Amino acid sequence: METAITSYFKGRGAQVNTNNRFLKNQYSQEHIEGLDEEFLQKEKTEVIYTYPKTIINKVESTDIGLGYSLNPYQGCEHGCIYCYARNTHEYWGYSAGLDFERKIIVKKNTIELLEKTFSNKKWKPEPIMLSGNTDCYQPVERELEITRKILQTCLKYKHPVAIITKNALITRDLDILTELAKHNLVHVMISITGTDEKVRQLLEPRTATYKSRMATVETLAKNNIPCGIMVAPIIPGINNHEIPDILEQAGNAGATSAGITIVRLNGAVEHIFKDWLVKNFPDRADKVWNQICECHGGKVSDTRKGVRMRGEGKIAESIMQLFKLSRERFIKTNGKFEFNLSDFNYKANEAQLSLF
Repeated sequence: METAITSYFKGRGAQVNTNNRFLKNQYSQEHIEGLDEEFLQKEKTEVIYTYPKTIINKVESTDIGLGYSLNPYQGCEHGCIYCYARNTHEYWGYSAGLDFERKIIVKKNTIELLEKTFSNKKWKPEPIMLSGNTDCYQPVERELEITRKILQTCLKYKHPVAIITKNALITRDLDILTELAKHNLVHVMISITGTDEKVRQLLEPRTATYKSRMATVETLAKNNIPCGIMVAPIIPGINNHEIPDILEQAGNAGATSAGITIVRLNGAVEHIFKDWLVKNFPDRADKVWNQICECHGGKVSDTRKGVRMRGEGKIAESIMQLFKLSRERFIKTNGKFEFNLSDFNYKANEAQLSLF
């Protein structure tokens, strides 16, 4: 594998802008003088507003345990290097690399569309996941509060909602989450990929610290909000050895469930991750890469349903075994949560208007 490169964009996961497969013309990084790097380094995060026609997505994959997802944002400033959602940014005309982290698309009419869906008497309530693609509590949410308004809408209609995030900002919405939890309408998963802060700063540069995420689990648990953790993704040779520590800390914090996935590098993520790996871990880049390949039948990408999330082969089996034993030891309850579907009221908006 190629040698390490000294130039590095601090605070970003991706270090390159990969080509967009849908575009005829591309921006090319070729100048050895470093002019391209200087140009990309100076770019700041840009918020782009859009007005989609629909907001709720039907989840067709059997690997995901819920029927619908909702993504108020596309692109994610967290900058997680492994994120499979990077590829979706190409449909918007951008790169899956640095563009994904610096061009954040905001669906401005999210609440209007959600109200329209919930007030349709033909709508059958099923848990909606926030978010199946990018983090609904990424930095831009602090100002825009679209996720908070989504939760308020779910509470209003008594509609079930699932959340997965790696941002402590979720604790801002404890007031709404607590009310949802009283009706068994919410379940939260906090994504925690390790315990080593030095690795996190490279792997997920703009996320909450691991310590903060564990504190978030504890806060949610103390407020009786059903909460588990996702140890995802596990990257063999990077964070697989941390599985027991993650689950022990999560169990002590009050997590009642835990899930896991093994990294897969589909589409442009393959090149983005490889570039990152060589620059940050040149001494073990080949070993890590080969182990990822061993988990996916000799390739780093895997689209096979039922296999892509958990991998296969001896390395994947050892990772899953370590996770299973650790979960049995440290996550004491591990009970299955059932959403309340019976209280949904599509006339909630009419009832509210009648008060006036």
